[in-house]
Amino acid sequence: MTNVFDILEERGYIEQMTHPKEIKELFGKEHVPFYIGIDPTADSLHVGHFVSLMVAGHMQKCGHKPIILVGGGTAVIGDPSGKTDMRKMLSKEDIENNVKGIKKQLEKFVSFEGENAAIIVNNADWLLDLKYIDFMREIGSLFSVNKMLAAECYKNRLETGLTFFEMGYMLMQSYDFWYLYNKYGCKLEMGGNDQWSNIIGGVELIRKIGKDDSFGLTFKLLTTKEGKKMGKTEKGALWLDETKTTPYEFYQYWRNIEDESVETVLKMLTFLPMEKIKELCKYKDERINEAKKVAAFEITRLVHGEEKAIKVEEASNALFSGIGNLDNMPEVKIEDYNMSIVDAIVLSTIAPSKGQAKTLITQGGISLNDNKITDINYQLSENDFAEGYAILKKGKKVFYKLTK
Repeated sequence: MTNVFDILEERGYIEQMTHPKEIKELFGKEHVPFYIGIDPTADSLHVGHFVSLMVAGHMQKCGHKPIILVGGGTAVIGDPSGKTDMRKMLSKEDIENNVKGIKKQLEKFVSFEGENAAIIVNNADWLLDLKYIDFMREIGSLFSVNKMLAAECYKNRLETGLTFFEMGYMLMQSYDFWYLYNKYGCKLEMGGNDQWSNIIGGVELIRKIGKDDSFGLTFKLLTTKEGKKMGKTEKGALWLDETKTTPYEFYQYWRNIEDESVETVLKMLTFLPMEKIKELCKYKDERINEAKKVAAFEITRLVHGEEKAIKVEEASNALFSGIGNLDNMPEVKIEDYNMSIVDAIVLSTIAPSKGQAKTLITQGGISLNDNKITDINYQLSENDFAEGYAILKKGKKVFYKLTK
C-alpha cells in the first residue's frame, strides 16, 4: 500500500513528530486508527481546521481510519494554546448546537462508509462524568506541573494569568488519547503545530501507563509570507459555512492570495496530483494567476460543491475579464436609489462605520460601476442602476452588487 507518510511529507504537511522512524514504519505496515480533535467553539468549521481535515482525507485514502473527536467536553474549559486571554466559556446547549453544525461539514473531507469508515466521537461522553479525585489520582499524578508550565501553550498565559481550570486542558486532552487508545486501538494523535504540547502530553501519558505504541504528529499551520495565520479577512474568520462566508467571498479569498502562497495552498488544500501542481506553479510571473484560479476553484469545489464553484467562477470572470455573468456575486438590497455612497458602503459591510467609509473614499479606495468615487457626499441615483444593478467595489478584490 502507499505509505501516507511520503504523501504528507511531499505536500509539506509535517511539522513535528514524536517518533519519526517508528511512525513511518507504522504507516507502511498496518492501517492505523488515528484521531484529530476539533473544539466546537462555533457552529461551523473555518480555514483554521482545513489542514487537519485534508490530512484526515489523505490518511483515509491510504487505508487508515479517521476518528474525528468533537470536543464537547474540553470546550467547556477552552484550550489556552495560542491565546493571551481566557476563552469565553460555552454553555452545554451552545456546544451541542455547534457539534450539530460541524458534523454536516466533515463528510466533505472524509467518508463515513466503507471498511475504514470515519467515526465521530464527542469527548463529553466520557469527560463530563469523571470523578475529580479519581481522575487526579490516576491521571493527574502522572503529570509534572513544572514541565507543564514550561510548555509553549501555557507560557504565553503566565503573564496575563492562567487559571487552574485552563491548566487542566492538557490533562483532559491527554486522557482523550488514552480513552481512544483503549476503546478503538487509536495509536496516533494529529493536530496543528500549536497543539504540540498537548499531543506530547497524551503520548507520554499512554507510555507512562505501560504502552509503547502511542505516537504524535503535528502539521504546519497555513500562514502568509509575513507569518500571519491564513484565513483571516476584514470580516473575521473565513468560514466553511456559506451563511457565514458566501461561496463567492470564499472563492475570492483564494483567487487573491499572494504569489508566494499559491504552491503551498495547492499542495495542502487540494487533492490535485503533485505533477499538476508543479506544472501550474513553475511560472513566477503573471502566469501564476492561472494557478490561483485553479486553487480558488478546487478549494471552493471541495467545500461548497462543483455547481457553486462553477457559478462563483463565472461571476469572478465577469468582473475580471468580462466573461460570464454576475448572478452569483454577493448582493445587497437597497430600499431607495437615492442613497448616499457612505450609507451604501456601510450597508454592504465594506466598512463597519460611516467614518471608515469616508476614509476609504478620500483614500481613493471606492468605485461605483468602475468609476472612482472621490466625493464623500456622493448620492446614488437611478442612473447608477441603468443595468438593473450597480457594482460597488473596494480596491481590486471586494465587490458587491447593489440592487433594489
